[in-house]
Amino acid sequence: MKLKVIVHEAEEGGYWAEVPSIPGCATQGETFEELLSNLYEAVEGCLSVDVSHIPATKQGRVLEIAV
Repeated sequence: MKLKVIVHEAEEGGYWAEVPSIPGCATQGETFEELLSNLYEAVEGCLSVDVSHIPATKQGRVLEIAV
């Protein structure tokens, strides 16, 4: 899976980044290397959100897929 990431220079130093295709997925790092490491962790965390508490209804079902 390939994701586009927007990287910003933080005003206080370092970097922060957001993943537009995953709402709310963002992270920061003091160096660019730290930012990249944190990005992988943030994306994994955002994609592994547990939705098992969402009840299934007659109109819909909860599915788990691998990407």
